[in-house]
Amino acid sequence: MVALIDTHVHLYLEAFDEDRDEVVASAREAGVVAMVLPAIDVPSVHRALALCDRYPGVYAMAALHPSETRTATEADFEEIVRLCDDPRVVAVGESGLDYYWDRSFDERQQFFFRKHIRLAIEKDLPLILHNREASEDLVRILREERAASAHPERLRGIFHCFTGPAWVAEAAAELGFLLGIGGILTFKKSGLAELVRTLPLEQLVLETDAPFLAPVPHRGRRNEPAYVRHVAEKLAEVKGVPLEEVARVTTENARRLFRLPAG
Repeated sequence: MVALIDTHVHLYLEAFDEDRDEVVASAREAGVVAMVLPAIDVPSVHRALALCDRYPGVYAMAALHPSETRTATEADFEEIVRLCDDPRVVAVGESGLDYYWDRSFDERQQFFFRKHIRLAIEKDLPLILHNREASEDLVRILREERAASAHPERLRGIFHCFTGPAWVAEAAAELGFLLGIGGILTFKKSGLAELVRTLPLEQLVLETDAPFLAPVPHRGRRNEPAYVRHVAEKLAEVKGVPLEEVARVTTENARRLFRLPAG
């Protein structure tokens, strides 16, 4: 049995309310030994923490999703800061920039993004990045904050839902970040396979972003953490290596980044 880690799954969302136990059981059967739950807002962190207590091998993140920063308050962020001291919280995330839906609060997004970067460095936690049509600003701000930090060596994390282009992968490597590879890898017209083929396994981790972005053969339906195995199998095919090698390297990458226990 291969051991896989889903580094990005919204297990607390309503999409799983009717069958969450079955979803977790299916993930275990597929070889998923750990799941890391990204936050959207303060309530989502508390829901994630409750699931950490309910299921072994489930871990939480704490952050304000960039889309939430339009209405987020300083009090919300201060609660995120407090929650980062909980030992069940293993990362600051998901934070970043999203220029796809609404460009009316770019400056506010950037303001909160910088606060999350500084928080991750202060708490010595990995930073999990949401990036949609904002690569230039995202990388620029990361570089600026790293240069200004007294502890630049602490800056690390994942470019979640990586889809390219190649220069972003190069920038991520230079910044000490891994790349989160999910269901889009299985989409024939995504072009991601050609790029991933050139990247070292040591820079990659697996994710589903469930309930979103289900991989082939489940595309268009609810995604589940069990389906991270389809991503692993596709990655093995793309890289021309055994599934066991993909599982070993990506799982070790995730364990090292999040400081998860072995086993």
